[in-house]
Amino acid sequence: MDPRKTKELFIRTVTTLVSFSVALPLLWIVADVIIKGMPAINFEFFTSLPAPFGETGGGVGNAVLGTLVINAMSSLIGIPLGILTGIYQSEYSSNKKVYSLIRTSIDSLAGVPSIILGLFAFTVIVMRVGHYTALAAAFALALIMIPPVSKATEEGMRSVPIEIREAAIALGLPKWVITLKVVFAVAKGSVITGSLLSFARISGETAPLLFTSLFSYYWPTGINEPMASLQVLIYNYAMSGFGEWVTKAWGASLLLLLIVLLINTVVRAVSKNNGGY
Repeated sequence: MDPRKTKELFIRTVTTLVSFSVALPLLWIVADVIIKGMPAINFEFFTSLPAPFGETGGGVGNAVLGTLVINAMSSLIGIPLGILTGIYQSEYSSNKKVYSLIRTSIDSLAGVPSIILGLFAFTVIVMRVGHYTALAAAFALALIMIPPVSKATEEGMRSVPIEIREAAIALGLPKWVITLKVVFAVAKGSVITGSLLSFARISGETAPLLFTSLFSYYWPTGINEPMASLQVLIYNYAMSGFGEWVTKAWGASLLLLLIVLLINTVVRAVSKNNGGY
């Protein structure tokens, strides 16, 4: 056999095996969560409050609702701030020192462990109001969302062809119109992708919630109070040692995993439909 073909076959075989070895842990995790979590899934699981310790039945309805509320509040804070930061970095930051300072700050914020952000929110909000609150959780998770949204917005807008900008300038459009209605409109696919990925990331964060919203065994009645979440529920139930709760922890894990996988699927669809912008 031709040595070049032999090397080609070898490289292809190795890369194929490595690719499958990377995918195998994910498939293993998904299969394990499905097998252990499916027994907990029923109508009561989604609509009922948690049963007291030692009793059977109950559900995680309050945690599902609490997770959606906290994530929604985080998105309302983090996504707009991230988008505005990305727009400034791409279109308005003419001073290199200012740009470097902001970019370094964003990169540093992205590298801060989430538990430290939770502790920061605890110090700034929880200690001042005197009790755990969902608002503090939203603040902590919003800080996690800002860097990926900002970077996605900046890179998406920078990737817009110069010809589009020049055509808008030739029409005599002001800078803010070109930025928002031309460049940003073309780059919206990248912005949506970054926003969805940041939403998926905060859906799996537990440490900040332990310092901020903590947990509640009741339906949420306001955002300025402790609030249940799937992440903390999984932590509490898995550590309980009570068989019924452990099974529900697997069920909540399955639900959280499906949410993240669904978001990643939507991200791929958005990226494909927008041709890479």
